[in-house]
Amino acid sequence: MLSGRRLDLLDPSPFDIEIEDIAHGLAFVARWNGQTKGDYPYSVAEHSLLVEEIFVQNRPNSTANWRLAALLHDAPEFVIGDMISPVKGAIGTGYESLERRLTEAVRLRFGLPTELPRAIEKSIKKADKLSAWLEATQIAGFSHADANKHIGYQRTAKGKELKVLIRPPAAVRSEFKTKMAELLNIMDSGIPANQRKLRRIFPVSPTSDIGSRRLTYSASGIDKTGSSQG
Repeated sequence: MLSGRRLDLLDPSPFDIEIEDIAHGLAFVARWNGQTKGDYPYSVAEHSLLVEEIFVQNRPNSTANWRLAALLHDAPEFVIGDMISPVKGAIGTGYESLERRLTEAVRLRFGLPTELPRAIEKSIKKADKLSAWLEATQIAGFSHADANKHIGYQRTAKGKELKVLIRPPAAVRSEFKTKMAELLNIMDSGIPANQRKLRRIFPVSPTSDIGSRRLTYSASGIDKTGSSQG
């Protein structure tokens, strides 16, 4: 990673995940295998920002943690890239397992539960599908009929016209980092400063298994092995 972290893709740890690496990676990963209109590839980071926007339109009272979950729904792709659904299906359970482990590590790193509430997961998927439909019809050369056939008929949230943006990777990276910082600051606002680091790693329970590592925390500190540190 450009941050200097060394993330083990087969056994990922939340301690090796940084905002800068996610934002940079997603801003330079193209969706639709790069087959989109414009002078720049349509990036996963741009898609993620659109999904978060749609999610908020559909659930205007959503708290910052669920908005962050929407923004990070494709976060594993910062290291494994974007892969179209038919290819994922052909690869099978191995890819799904890798993606799941990375998703869990990212969620733990930023104070989210590894398993989202069903209603939130459903809302994120709904926003993701609408984003895909908009991308297909606006920049990927699909007719509305083709998009309806392959993705499913979609309605724009609350009738608002949503525009798919194509921007330079550096601009998208900057906005993605700004959005993440904004949401994390809201999440941290009601937490004492000396507890914020723990909050970002352990949002739900005192222990969580990620790969072969057992992460624990206590009032005095955290580590990767199960023993507390002063």
